[in-house]
Amino acid sequence: MGEILEFPSQQAQGLVFLDRQLRELLSAKGADDRLVDFAAGQLTKMYAQLCETEQYSFTVELPAQLGDEESGMLYRQINAGLEGIRKENHALLVKMLAQLVLAQIRLFQHERSD
Repeated sequence: MGEILEFPSQQAQGLVFLDRQLRELLSAKGADDRLVDFAAGQLTKMYAQLCETEQYSFTVELPAQLGDEESGMLYRQINAGLEGIRKENHALLVKMLAQLVLAQIRLFQHERSD
């Protein structure tokens, strides 16, 4: 049996950055603390769910006759391809997440003004 390669995804980072940016943006637009906290909470919850979906892991069994150099090259190529796909999907999902948070903020504002 050949070597087994494992491919864990990179852990999603940036929630602290996004939280800070959202809080600063909403505060600059005149949002009160209740709205800012609601928006940040929604962002945190949904971004955590997004990150969970990116925690993939799988194995590839390589033929026994492959040398270390070939195994390393295959590992790098597969990893680069997966990371490219993950980045493209992540960018799209973050945009969709932002739209969803904005919709929830609007709904929150509408419901509390009654």
